[in-house]
Amino acid sequence: MRAVELRVGVDVGGTNTDAVVLDAEDRLLARVKTPTTPDVTSGIREALRLALADPAVERDRVTHVMVGTTHATNALLERRALQRVAVLRLGAPSTLSVPPLVAWPDDLRAAVEAGATVVRGGVEFDGREQMPVDREAVARFLDSVAGRAEAVAITGMFSPVQPEQERATGELARELLGEDVPISLGHEVGSLGLIERENATVLNAALTGVARDVAGAIAHALAEHALDASVYFAQNDGTLMALEYATRFPVLTIGSGPANSLRGAAFLSGLGDALVADVGGTSTDLGVIQGGFPRESSLAVEIGGIRTNFRMPDILSIALGGGTIVAADGDGVLLGPASVGYRLSEEALSFGGPTATLSDAAIAAGRASFGSSAPPAATLPLLAFALARADELVADAVDRIKLGRGERPLVVVGGGSVLVPDRLPGVSEVVRPANYDVANAIGAATALASGRWEGVVHLNRGRDAVMEAATHHARDRAIEAGADPSALETIELEEVPLAYLDRPAARVTVKVAGPVATMSAKEGTR
Repeated sequence: MRAVELRVGVDVGGTNTDAVVLDAEDRLLARVKTPTTPDVTSGIREALRLALADPAVERDRVTHVMVGTTHATNALLERRALQRVAVLRLGAPSTLSVPPLVAWPDDLRAAVEAGATVVRGGVEFDGREQMPVDREAVARFLDSVAGRAEAVAITGMFSPVQPEQERATGELARELLGEDVPISLGHEVGSLGLIERENATVLNAALTGVARDVAGAIAHALAEHALDASVYFAQNDGTLMALEYATRFPVLTIGSGPANSLRGAAFLSGLGDALVADVGGTSTDLGVIQGGFPRESSLAVEIGGIRTNFRMPDILSIALGGGTIVAADGDGVLLGPASVGYRLSEEALSFGGPTATLSDAAIAAGRASFGSSAPPAATLPLLAFALARADELVADAVDRIKLGRGERPLVVVGGGSVLVPDRLPGVSEVVRPANYDVANAIGAATALASGRWEGVVHLNRGRDAVMEAATHHARDRAIEAGADPSALETIELEEVPLAYLDRPAARVTVKVAGPVATMSAKEGTR
């Protein structure tokens, strides 16, 4: 029955795991940085422990914990802890020429696939049923993978237009395999584009075990500290989703790190429209905030070597960070992509180590002041050359991410942001907000919960009625994701007319967001 009091934001980066504690007025009470651990979970638990140990934090007042994690990303990149997935497509005979998972890397396919088939079914682009689902073929396939499949991914032709075939097939799968086998439906994960949506749905199904493990680890960490708090996970669009929602859609956490940084930059700078550079130990992520939210990519996104079409922030990454290794290369300089990462305090010249890094270059140029010793004089020409080259690469990346003329402010955040100069071409000003080095965790702690609905709608019954129904679907998803139902706002409404159909239609996207629900608000929706 408590209102929001203290919120803990945790974000896992490649080098550090950051945690912050904010009160109901968004005042920063505590902040910590601790090295990211190989298993990720240990780093989250340590960051929580350190943040809660701050004297300014009354742990019995902590009501919400928001986590941005790399668990899903790491599982895909390392091909580990993935569920074996039965892949079922409703699309024969139209789609038989392109079988499921045909373009997947061999090692990822071997780690994920428990069986794949295409059965009769699917709808047309206008929502009319192309062919009824062959339920007998579905049952035979599911029987053949029973005991081997740990999850099921079901994708139908044009299911975002008409999802009933997917839903009915999902219910049949639950009857045959039991409630314990998670089922991912394509229309809930991706948008139009069969192969990319199918890929995203299979990835989501493969990650459900990882999501359950993370949820269990977070619950255990909260119990260790006797916290009675609601848990939210950061998702790819810079908003939050409740723990239960995240275990159903773990693929939506893959781009949460950059999205957290963009949201944190918007919050700390007070700018709703700006460029953002998040400089870490290994790389720099550049993005754009529009209306306070990350600009989303309009292109299919490649994850783990496969193309997908679920929403992701539009991010440009370059291999420049505080730990980037600098080396002579003939008459020039070699910058990365290798990095000393979290070993900066052991390896860098400025800490008495043997390796020249971009942090050493920033210190030598007077942009930063840390470390235990100055870089050796003999390395100064190399470091100056390296920093000048890094400035050129950052300026080029800023120009590429802008996608338009005119100057915009650039907000620089992240522990390595001292690398960015005070002036850059194409940038009206370089903004360095307070607490820039924990912007990612602040982004998680201050984010809204959201829901999104996308589909092709027919306008025969009137545009207003159709838009109202679409908004209602998005509101339902926002509430399911953990938003307060009494404080929801529509923050995105996109309508693209489809002129080639035989009746008026449009592709509609609606996004609704609101502050995270209090415990009393949650109880009111049960």
